[in-house]
Amino acid sequence: MRSGTASGFECGLTDADKLSLLSLARKSIETYLGGDELDLSAIKGSEALNQPLGAFVTLHKKGELRGCIGTFHPGGPLYQVVAQMARQAAFSDYRFQPVTNGELDTLDIEISVLTPMKRIYDPKAVAVGRDGLYIKRGISAGVLLPQVPVEQGWDRIEFLDHTCLKAGLPPGAWKEKNTELYVFQAEVFGERSQQTSSSMEK
Repeated sequence: MRSGTASGFECGLTDADKLSLLSLARKSIETYLGGDELDLSAIKGSEALNQPLGAFVTLHKKGELRGCIGTFHPGGPLYQVVAQMARQAAFSDYRFQPVTNGELDTLDIEISVLTPMKRIYDPKAVAVGRDGLYIKRGISAGVLLPQVPVEQGWDRIEFLDHTCLKAGLPPGAWKEKNTELYVFQAEVFGERSQQTSSSMEK
């Protein structure tokens, strides 16, 4: 599930809002490639774009992950968070080399707008296709978005195990009492899905 609404969560964004955020994310990357940072001071946006919500920005290149960074703790309105996370996903994801000018047109941008995290104490409460997972033990922590287990075909146990691995913990660490489990939901949309939606409406 690379696009569309995940988790049954909707944050009041219209199709126009989603297109604005996707355009802003791409412009943020493009501007940084040009040696500058996007000036957000003149942007006002709709009421929905000014909500203080966390977000992740995911970059794919030819169907493969190219970068993904986000935050649950917004320091400003949603449109600012998206612009910042897009830049960081392109240039600060330690797993990848920074995006180059030659790659920009090959990138597919996906945005996940997040609900606040909620701690759970029963792993059976995790629902694949609805929940994202954040697992923490001590200084180790890892997060996987709601669309990831659906894309990978994982069941609930595999989802929990892979989130542990993302946190640098062994599979099954979620069963231990000193491991904290949190769930969240997301509204997910990408350039590909919005282009398809726009063409269907014409």
